[in-house]
Amino acid sequence: MNYRLLSNVCIVCMLFALFCITYDNSIKSVFNPNDYEPYYCGDANLPQVSLMINVYWGNEYIEPMLEVLKNENITTTFFVGGSWANKYPELLDKIVDAGHEIGNHGFNHKEHSKLTYEQNYNEIYKCGEIVKGLTNIEMNLFAPPSGDFSKTTLQVASALNYKTIMWSKDTIDWRDKNTDLIVKRATNNLKNGDLVLMHPTQNTLEALPQIIDYCKKNNLTITTVTKCLNIN
Repeated sequence: MNYRLLSNVCIVCMLFALFCITYDNSIKSVFNPNDYEPYYCGDANLPQVSLMINVYWGNEYIEPMLEVLKNENITTTFFVGGSWANKYPELLDKIVDAGHEIGNHGFNHKEHSKLTYEQNYNEIYKCGEIVKGLTNIEMNLFAPPSGDFSKTTLQVASALNYKTIMWSKDTIDWRDKNTDLIVKRATNNLKNGDLVLMHPTQNTLEALPQIIDYCKKNNLTITTVTKCLNIN
């Protein structure tokens, strides 16, 4: 048996295996699979939560909600629809002027899981361009309407430099017009990093002070989604 040849073959195999591992890791670092995963919560190590206020309607409750947040010195995140922003730029300006973070909520509140790549692209891109044109803000957070998305949606959002944001607590305030129930859903076992979904409704407006008070008593700071995620 040619032991030298066998030894050389073993060395070549080891080097090839090392190359494959290194190459695979380098590919993963470039095409990070996390880029195509939505965020359902923020940093669990930090005592903070975020209120995600999705806006396509409820105009009459937006300014009163802004007033409550202002009085409590709170800034959070409003995800706005592009068609809404285009129609009500003055309300968008008031949200921005109050210091709140603005996120992308698509253009026409469509079911993104049923859209093609191009359709997903158009919905997210159009909203981004409208908000940028109105406020000069380049958004980097995308909340799919109704929480509906596909792998294609995630790929498109990532290609447009958006992080896709879901939630860990849903008040379902658009359906259940019950202030106590909204408070319960928002605060039940509320913990570090929770993202609480809500909308501008009469009952949400009524629930907001109670939710804020609960957070204060439990040493939870209400902040923007970006700060809650605590990522670059």
